[in-house]
Amino acid sequence: MADVTQQIDQAVRNNKIMIFMKGTRNFPQCGFSAATVQVFENLGVPFETADVLADQDLREGIKRYTNWPTIPQVFINGKFVGGCDIIRELYESGELETLVKAAVGSGAQQ
Repeated sequence: MADVTQQIDQAVRNNKIMIFMKGTRNFPQCGFSAATVQVFENLGVPFETADVLADQDLREGIKRYTNWPTIPQVFINGKFVGGCDIIRELYESGELETLVKAAVGSGAQQ
């Protein structure tokens, strides 16, 4: 249990943008995960993903870590931002780009 929490902590701390999702960046296994990856691809920023389907402990651990029941889960600059719907809303309003630029620096190339 503690190992999973440490694994999540480390991933969140070591990556400016971290997405816990079903599947991988190149092969998402659900529509919500695919849509979330697409938003960050559209922004052209670096991000990392972790496949919760490949690790049942991680899948349950991330839900406990955030007290959030659904996947995907997105962290920006070490803070839990939300899932697919929240990310899409922030993207459409322009707020996500502001958050992302603050996290990765204004030098992010489009």
